[in-house]
Amino acid sequence: MSFEGRYSGRKAKKVLIVDDIPSNLELVEAVFVSEGFEVITAVHPRDAITAFETHQPDIAVVDVMMPEINGFQLCQILKDMAGKAYFPVVLLTALSDQTSRLKGIEAGADDFISKPFDKRELVAKARNLLKVKALYDELEHSENIILTLAVALEARDPYTKGHSTRVGELSEHFGRYIGLDEQTCEFLRKAGILHDIGKIGLSETLLLKPAPLAEEELEVIKQHPLIGEEICKPLQSLHQILPAIRHHHERWDGRGFPDGLKGKEIPLMARVLSIVDSYDAMLSERPYREGLSEKTVIRIMEEERDLGQWDPELLDVFIDMIKEGKTAEGHIVAPQPSSRISMED
Repeated sequence: MSFEGRYSGRKAKKVLIVDDIPSNLELVEAVFVSEGFEVITAVHPRDAITAFETHQPDIAVVDVMMPEINGFQLCQILKDMAGKAYFPVVLLTALSDQTSRLKGIEAGADDFISKPFDKRELVAKARNLLKVKALYDELEHSENIILTLAVALEARDPYTKGHSTRVGELSEHFGRYIGLDEQTCEFLRKAGILHDIGKIGLSETLLLKPAPLAEEELEVIKQHPLIGEEICKPLQSLHQILPAIRHHHERWDGRGFPDGLKGKEIPLMARVLSIVDSYDAMLSERPYREGLSEKTVIRIMEEERDLGQWDPELLDVFIDMIKEGKTAEGHIVAPQPSSRISMED
């Protein structure tokens, strides 16, 4: 494995080049070095995996035809190692048939370069993919700031500290239990963390007031879903969770806020948050009362099933999940998904 780099002004982008034929490797390496990239090379895919962990490259150019681990497989491995982060992979191949292209797409490849390759095309495609990566990274950074802000907001109140994180985790778990896809479950986690972010626009005195709130104070508190929606609206990546943030205080009977939605007019993610938010709030200690036991919380939710606050069918499934998913240590485990809630609900 060799390692070369050249800097010009800003820190050079790192490109990982993988090819089992040294002469081909050197050719591609020379192209990127001449364009100011920092280059990491690997003759064997296993070396590439090690290089990915050690050097954290920004992009990979991978030859398809390699022994033991081919380029399609290595592409999939690198994508999996990158996790949720966007890591572009360009496949370098002499194969031009449709089947091979489809196989590359299925492995997660972002682009293809046919051999013999054009140097300008190779560099141009790499630069374009790096621009996309920069946008993804910036978006993730901005999103993380808001998520961190939501957690920090709760830290000023010992009674609500950890509430949003717990709501996010349990909402995600509940989403899986009712059979929602992974992306929607991830949206539920983020919506849970951010559901009360709008309280950042409210006075701390009001939020921490131990006595019952006056009517005008309640009206101020009711603004937090709208404030939260406005805070998250500029980020395109959070657009899917805006309805959950706005509507998590709606009621099944239509007497909630801010819009008085009723029944299945309320988005499913908001109905999930409403149940999980209430569950965690009742378990938690507050300035005006002690936290309730889980047995008491479940009994209250069962008794109030048809009083109009929650989606009754969804509540039944949530209670089943809590009852079924408890281990001897009291932790929730992952029971088998339920088919009782329609994905279109």
